[in-house]
Amino acid sequence: MPEPAATLASVRVDRPADGVVVLHVSGELDTSSADELTRPLTEHLVENVRGVVVDLGGVRFLGSAGLESLVVGNQRASALGIPLVLVATSRATQRPIEATGLSSVFTVVGSVDEALTRL
Repeated sequence: MPEPAATLASVRVDRPADGVVVLHVSGELDTSSADELTRPLTEHLVENVRGVVVDLGGVRFLGSAGLESLVVGNQRASALGIPLVLVATSRATQRPIEATGLSSVFTVVGSVDEALTRL
């Protein structure tokens, strides 16, 4: 029996400043667990938010469904005029973003602190 999606990926929400949300993602983002990222992205990309950081530092695997969640989140953020910044430092996250050409779509930085300066 497969593991429940909640054990594959998890998201911890942090609010370091008024109107700023940091989503700390860990685990594996694949078809069975991408909703663990999609839900909080949708919940926090709302008009009264002035910036969202997605910290992929704890992600061990980033599959196409995880990338799709990020793309949809980025589209929603753009529509609302909210900056969305990704933190990707490991090969597991950088490689899929670069290989798909999404590095030209997203703002990708090396740390949460750097991401917060971009908001």
